[in-house]
Amino acid sequence: MSYFYREYHDGPDPLAPPYDVRSALDGMGDAVLSGSTPLDALRDLLRRGLPGAPDRRGLDDLLRQVRRRRRELRDNTRLDGTLERARALLDKAIGQERAELFPDPSDDARFRESALDALPSDAARAVQELAGYDWRSAAARQTFEELRDLLRREVLDSQFRGMRDALANPDPAAMERVRQMMSDLNDMLDRDARGEHTQEDFDQFMQKYGDMFPENPRNLDELVDQLARRAAAAQRLLASLTPEQREELAGLINHTLEQAGLAEQMRRLGDALSARRPDLAWGAPERVSGEQPMGMGDAVTALQELADLGDLETALRQDYPGARLDDIDEAAVRRALGRSAVDDLEALRQVERELEAQGYLRRNRGKLELTPKAVRRLGETALRRVFASLDSGRRGDHDQRDAGTAGEPTGSTRLWRFGDEQPIDVVRTVVNGVQRGGGAPVRLSVDDFEVVETERRSAAAVCLLVDLSYSMALRGTWASAKQTALALQALVASKFPQDAVQIIGFSNYARVLRPDELAGLEWDMVQGTNLHHALLIAGRHLDRHPDFEPVVLVVTDGEPTAHLMRDGVPRFEWPPSQETLTLTLAEVDKMTRRRATINVFMLAADDRLREFVDEVARRNGGRVFSASADRLGEYVVSDFLRARRTR
Repeated sequence: MSYFYREYHDGPDPLAPPYDVRSALDGMGDAVLSGSTPLDALRDLLRRGLPGAPDRRGLDDLLRQVRRRRRELRDNTRLDGTLERARALLDKAIGQERAELFPDPSDDARFRESALDALPSDAARAVQELAGYDWRSAAARQTFEELRDLLRREVLDSQFRGMRDALANPDPAAMERVRQMMSDLNDMLDRDARGEHTQEDFDQFMQKYGDMFPENPRNLDELVDQLARRAAAAQRLLASLTPEQREELAGLINHTLEQAGLAEQMRRLGDALSARRPDLAWGAPERVSGEQPMGMGDAVTALQELADLGDLETALRQDYPGARLDDIDEAAVRRALGRSAVDDLEALRQVERELEAQGYLRRNRGKLELTPKAVRRLGETALRRVFASLDSGRRGDHDQRDAGTAGEPTGSTRLWRFGDEQPIDVVRTVVNGVQRGGGAPVRLSVDDFEVVETERRSAAAVCLLVDLSYSMALRGTWASAKQTALALQALVASKFPQDAVQIIGFSNYARVLRPDELAGLEWDMVQGTNLHHALLIAGRHLDRHPDFEPVVLVVTDGEPTAHLMRDGVPRFEWPPSQETLTLTLAEVDKMTRRRATINVFMLAADDRLREFVDEVARRNGGRVFSASADRLGEYVVSDFLRARRTR
C-alpha cells in the first residue's frame, strides 16, 4: 500500500495538544489581582488572546478586522449605480430616436419629437410613459429593451442573490419560471404560518428551484433568514438615498415588477419576511461615501454585508449584560473573516468552556465566580510575586524542636501514642511485628506501631483585617489589599496548614471572607471604617483557638469612623466620635489581654490615622508600618513570617 501526506488545511490541527487552561487562568489572574471581577478578567483575556498561543487571535484582533472591512465598504460604495446607469440608457435611447426623427419632415416626426420633449425629468415616470411608445429607431428600441432588462435583472437580484446571472439572457419561459417560484415560495410560507409545512415540502421546492438560491439553505428557516436579510438591505438602500433618488428608484422598481407580473408576489413575500424577522433594521439608512457606483444588486449585497458586520461588531465587543461567546454567529464570522477566524473563535470558546469544565469557573445565578481551586492558584501567583520581591535572607520557617504534628522529619522514630498525627514509619512497624510474633503472615498490634519524629511547628490563629471602604478604591490601594489577602491565604495553606487563618473585611460593618470570595471581592461603596466590629469578630476567632499563637494584622487607610451599636446596627460619624474611638480601643485592650499583638499597615499618610495607630501601638505593643501600595504584600508576608519565627 502507498501512503501520501500533505499539510492539513481544514481547521485546527486535530493532533495538537489541548490548550493548557491554567495559562488562561494565570492570564486572568493579572486582572483579578489588580481588582477586576472574574467576568471582566475573562473578557479582557478573550479580547487580548490566549497566553501561550500566539497564533490565535483574540476578540480585539477579530474586531479590528471587522471594522477595517466596514470602512472599506463604506469608502468604496456608491448606491445610485443602477439609477445612474438607467438614466444613461434612457438618454441614449431618446438621443437615438431623435437622430432617426430629425431628417423626416413629416408631421408624425414633429409630433413624436414634441412627445419626447414633454417627457418628465424623473427617469421612473419617463420609462413608464415610454413603455407604450412605438420606436421608429431600431437602435433606440434595442437600447430601451437593454434598459428594461437591466432593471429586471437588478430588481430581482436585489431580492434573490444570483438572479441577475440567471436572467442574463431572459426569455418568456425564464420569467415564467421566476413567477412560479415566487408563487410556490409564498404558498410554502403561508403553509408554514398555519403549521402545515414539512421538511419534505422544502426539499421538493429546492429540487425544483435550487439553482436560484446559490447559498443552498438546508431548511425553510435558513431560506427565510437569507431572504429577509437581503430584503432588509434593499429597504436600507432606498432609505440611504436622497429623497429625489429614492422616489425615482422606487418608481423604477415598481414599474419593473408590474411589467414582469411580479408586483403582487413580491408584496406578499415582503410582508411575510418582515413579519418573521422584525428584528432586522428595515429601512434604517446607511452612511456610505464611496465614489464607485454599484448596481442595485451589488449595492444591496454591500449593505447586507455592512449590516452583518455591524451585528458582528456588537457581538465581538461583548460589552452588553449577559454577553457570552456563544452569542457570536459563527456563520457571520465565516462570511466576514474566513475559516481561520472561525477556528480562532472556537479556540476562545473552548477556553471559556474548559475553565468551567475543569473547575476554575462557575456560574452562580448568571454571575461568573472563581472556584476555590482557581483562588488557590491565584493565591499562589500572588505569593510568588511577594516572594520575588523579598530577599532570600528574609525568608525562613519558625520551627521549635520537639515531636509534634507537622514539620520536617528529624531522622528518629518513637512509639505511637493515642492522638499522634505524625506519619507512620511502615518499616519499623513491620519489623516490630516480625520480631514480636515471627513467621508469616505478620500480625500487628498497637504496640508495634512507630511514628516518624518531626520538628514541631507551633500553630497560630491568624486574623487579617482588610479595609473595604470606598476610600481604598479612591486611593488606588484596594487591588494591593486584595492581592495581599490572597497571598497570605496561600502562604498559610501551603507552608503552615496547621494554622487557622481568618480574613475579615470591614467597611460600615465587618464580615468574614471565605477564600473563594477573595478573588472576586470588590470594595464597598459605603462610608465607614468599622474597625471596632472587625476586632470583635477577630477576637471570637482567637477565642475559638485558645492554644494557638495569636497573629493580628490590620490593613487600612483611615482612622475608625464607625462602630457597632448594641442593636447590631453600625453607626457612622465623621470626624470620628469619641464613642467610636473608645469602643475600638477597648477591643484593642482585649486583644492585648489575649496576648495578641496587633500590627497595623497604614496605606495613607493621614495625621488622624497616625495618631490613632500610635495609640494602638502604645496600648498593645504592636508595630506600625507605613507601606506603599505596591509593597504591601511584601510587608504583610514578611511580618507574618517574622512573627511566626518569633513564636
